[in-house]
Amino acid sequence: MGPDPAVAAVRLAVRRVLADLPAGAMTLVACSGGADSLALAGALAFEAPRAGLQAGGITIDHGLQDGSGARADAVVRTLADLGLDPAGSVAVTVDGEGGMENAARNARYAALDRAADRLGVAAVLLGHTRDDQAETVLLGLARGSGARSLAGMPPALKRPTARGHVLYLRPLLELDRATMRRACLAMGLEPWDDPHNDDPAYTRVRVRHRALPVLEETIGPGVAEALARTARMLRDDADALDGLAARAYDELLDDAFEHSAEGHTVAIRVDGLEELHRAVRTRVLRMAAVKAGSPPGTLAAVHVDAVDRLVTAWHGQRQVDLPGGLRAFRRYGRLLFGPV
Repeated sequence: MGPDPAVAAVRLAVRRVLADLPAGAMTLVACSGGADSLALAGALAFEAPRAGLQAGGITIDHGLQDGSGARADAVVRTLADLGLDPAGSVAVTVDGEGGMENAARNARYAALDRAADRLGVAAVLLGHTRDDQAETVLLGLARGSGARSLAGMPPALKRPTARGHVLYLRPLLELDRATMRRACLAMGLEPWDDPHNDDPAYTRVRVRHRALPVLEETIGPGVAEALARTARMLRDDADALDGLAARAYDELLDDAFEHSAEGHTVAIRVDGLEELHRAVRTRVLRMAAVKAGSPPGTLAAVHVDAVDRLVTAWHGQRQVDLPGGLRAFRRYGRLLFGPV
């Protein structure tokens, strides 16, 4: 008799992503103790030895609740009991701009980056599910930030680190939360329900408990699955357009203007920009702004649209101010991006 269907589904998802890793490599699961990441930890502990891989587990103590240290210790014990080695926790300080959710996310990833670097990890597995993907798509839709945002979370992501990069994998994007809970029950694992996941002060929680249920009630069942499917298709489109934009950027970049006496860092030829489709052209403009130093997290569509008008609706207008203390302006048949 085989494993419970929910356990089998999670193990299969993990098995598929492990198949691409080199033999003997170390993998690490990021586990909060919630049902999603706990089911992932159980599946990794089962699959990694069978794939000839090492597997460890890590939990991040954000310090946002009383008793968070004790909770982290309990998660570490569970990871060790599963046979994950090493198993440990890292305490982080949550502060910075962008609200509590964003600050916690940044602190968490920074800690995971450092741990992966220290341990020489080939991949870190994250427990995001199809439901998380649907929420991400709705949040992106509300921001109006384009196809890349609506493409949701990628199944694989590389983050630069001090020693190179860390590969993050999301094996569970095709599975829902209900499957994760059933898998935990079948594996004898008791998940911890973070009270922050029910706090309506957080935008994602309101999407989870209010927006998505209303959509399911109004439109019909299967909304989360449809949103996740849309994300997959938009990701393919966005990848194709980004590839075209990267080639166009390389072709239109004017190296003679880089680090000029006036301090401009990036110059793009306007004549070539005018010939591009808007979907490609705006991506080129965004790339140029980011290359010049504008923070991608705060560079919004309204900024890119204003720069685009320097190409498509040029009437001698002045500069466009960009996040990061930069400006974009048109001169000598070029768009110049640099410090104010």
